[in-house]
Amino acid sequence: MLKNNHLIKYGTYGFHFRGSHQERVAGVYSIGFEKQTSTDYNYNGLTRSEMEVVVFQYTLKGEGEVRIGDHTHRLKAEDAFFVKIPSDHQYYLPTDVKEWEFVHITLFGSEAIKYFKKITDDVGHILKLNMYATPITHIFDLLSKVNNDQLNDAYITSSLAYTFLMELQRFILKIERNDTLPDPIKKATVYIHENYSDQLTLDDIVGVSGLSKYHFTRLFHRTVQSTPIQYLTKIRINKSIELLKNESLTIEKIAVQIGFSNGNYFNKVFRSALGMSPGKYRKNKLLIAVDHLIM
Repeated sequence: MLKNNHLIKYGTYGFHFRGSHQERVAGVYSIGFEKQTSTDYNYNGLTRSEMEVVVFQYTLKGEGEVRIGDHTHRLKAEDAFFVKIPSDHQYYLPTDVKEWEFVHITLFGSEAIKYFKKITDDVGHILKLNMYATPITHIFDLLSKVNNDQLNDAYITSSLAYTFLMELQRFILKIERNDTLPDPIKKATVYIHENYSDQLTLDDIVGVSGLSKYHFTRLFHRTVQSTPIQYLTKIRINKSIELLKNESLTIEKIAVQIGFSNGNYFNKVFRSALGMSPGKYRKNKLLIAVDHLIM
């Protein structure tokens, strides 16, 4: 999705669906992809007309600033902020910056408020996310749907809003879990998640850890309960399950996209993991469709 984000047009889209389920669960108030170049871009959380909504904004390029209470944070690429309206905050384009490119989503509803409080209580209002983190790809997916006029149903949009909250919470929990790992293993798992689409070798993974291969593989297996290559394969297989839903993608394309050298090798690894080929998995209507496989 991110490879095609240049196809998404700048703009902000507002939603005004009817349905009390949005207040009970979650709804999208607005979503946007913007590039601001004027210091006129300045929002104060105590003077806005919106009430009981939460704003998540993620920096793609350039820089911005957000003041939350007495603390001001300079936001660079891969930085996000999460704030509630109304509250004492202000975000704006600083006078010494030429541009600020970002995506944002504004949510409302009981679950949105609940998870906003849980997330900010756990990790604060400023978050660091890789551009390929699932919460960010989810926003781009929503923007793509908006651009193609596919978000015109209150129930689907509410479901997607709730999914974003769950993905963000899941991301936070993953950070908390990773904090319990030894630093060399944490570096390795983050490296695998960020680079699984490359043709990684064990030496590549060992290299980021700073340990010898012998020490690293023993420590990895003891703390993660799998070998580094098994862990990499699990990430790739789960990504392939997601991509197999898109029937316009060939098996060969999926293989290359998730880091295999060719479709034949992907076929072999997939069959070993699931007991059937990727093609058969895609066509088998008797299987329950899943987004993530526990291996």
